Amino acid sequence: MNKILLASLALAFAAPAAQAHHVWLEQDGKAVKLQFGEFGDNQRETTPGLLDMFVAPKATLVGAKGEQALTLDKTVKGFVLSGVPAAGESIVAEDNAYPTWETKEDGKTLTHVWAPAARLVNGFAARQPKLAFDIVPTGKLGEFKVFYKGQPMPKVKVHAVIPNGWTKEAESDAAGAVKFDLPWKGAYVLEAEHVDKTPGERAGKPYASATYVTSLSFVNPTGLAAMAAGPVMAPNPKH
Repeated sequence: MNKILLASLALAFAAPAAQAHHVWLEQDGKAVKLQFGEFGDNQRETTPGLLDMFVAPKATLVGAKGEQALTLDKTVKGFVLSGVPAAGESIVAEDNAYPTWETKEDGKTLTHVWAPAARLVNGFAARQPKLAFDIVPTGKLGEFKVFYKGQPMPKVKVHAVIPNGWTKEAESDAAGAVKFDLPWKGAYVLEAEHVDKTPGERAGKPYASATYVTSLSFVNPTGLAAMAAGPVMAPNPKH
């Protein structure tokens, strides 16, 4: 994609896309893919399109032997990663270069950043946070913990979603813990958002606020068989 088209996409779609979509990691057979869209609506953005908003996504395999940087291969329907997690391992991904957007307030131009991140786990063993805004298993089935900058984060609304659109909301407690019944067998994604209105800098440039979105993907090996996902939704360039 040429630079002019990418710049146009950034100006037109950065803020609305940030408000409407999330990112997640999903494993299909022997491959793990970073996706952008709506998991519960079976919607995945493509290239050319909103997938081109991602400038420099990075992924890391986190396991007992340490950390391993993974490569990401951009395809029409998402980024394919060079590794998969073994039992007890995680993959985390984030893009700290997603385009900024601007708003006007009292005659001033304010810059805002959107920080998308995702984690995929193989099993429910307890993990330590790594992402700036992170959701990790605690070691107990259905129990998770939300962290922001390494500290437990209370009062965060977390949504559990499965591919057919079923969703459940819970709020993290004072210790950052959140619990879900997991009635269905198969893939889940937990989604959460946190807006930090503390001014900061990214790549040496100031911003007024940062919106962090994060997800946790896992497979529940037990439970009831869920209804199949709906038809694949076409990417929506108007987000």
